[in-house]
Amino acid sequence: MSLSIASQIGPQLPLLRRHARALTGSQVSGDAVVRAMLEALASGEPLLDQRLPTRLGLYRAFHLVWSSASGEPRPGVHGIALAGLPNCFDDRLAEVTPLSREAFLLNAMEGFSASDVSVIMGVDADRAAALIQQAFDEIALQTRTRVLIIEDEPLIAMDLQHIVEAMGHTVIGIARTHGEALKLCDRQTPGLILSDIQLADGSSGQEATIELLKRCDAPVIFITAFPERLLTGERAEPAFLISKPFNDSTVQAAISQSLFFNTASLVAA
Repeated sequence: MSLSIASQIGPQLPLLRRHARALTGSQVSGDAVVRAMLEALASGEPLLDQRLPTRLGLYRAFHLVWSSASGEPRPGVHGIALAGLPNCFDDRLAEVTPLSREAFLLNAMEGFSASDVSVIMGVDADRAAALIQQAFDEIALQTRTRVLIIEDEPLIAMDLQHIVEAMGHTVIGIARTHGEALKLCDRQTPGLILSDIQLADGSSGQEATIELLKRCDAPVIFITAFPERLLTGERAEPAFLISKPFNDSTVQAAISQSLFFNTASLVAA
């Protein structure tokens, strides 16, 4: 990989890691796919189409590696080994196919248009749109759950509550501080936690979730205006992360994916 290519794709890697972690369900698995892609590029694999805009070409390269790893070989990718990537996922994978899940995340969480998704995944535009809708429909059938929202900005909290309830879930309460979050959790065990990073009393949403996860086993989605600060690849990080400002589809995608894998996110100490 030349220095010029490395300098172009470097700024894109934090959000690509977010995509990889959401797609695979964990930091370890997602980072393994990204690492394999970077190693393949460094070794001269022709994965990066430089005719495409940098971000589009990078996600296309990632897709080629992910497709190969998930048992769907693509031309030019020859069974790249992924250290740290588990060979099995939750049984829910039988209900939502990897391609439709990937299309949904690219569109809803990463902000790519259906046309961009078609380029990244190497399918026509109609197929890309169908995959996005298919995933949305399939994931919507997942079990409903109780949601705890930890957010100190009232308008944002109201937006989150509306989105969560529109998806069929139940909001057990909205906490503005670390202490309020613990009290709500003791009152009713949540099946999902949406947490801001900085809370009203100056405490950390990450610290609050560390305490909460000692009391319940629920996936956590963090909300922050600075996602790149949490996606360095240097320590335990959240698998599910929403950037502020967010839109409804981004939150829906993160919630659906976190419940799809139904595992607690890693929380930075």
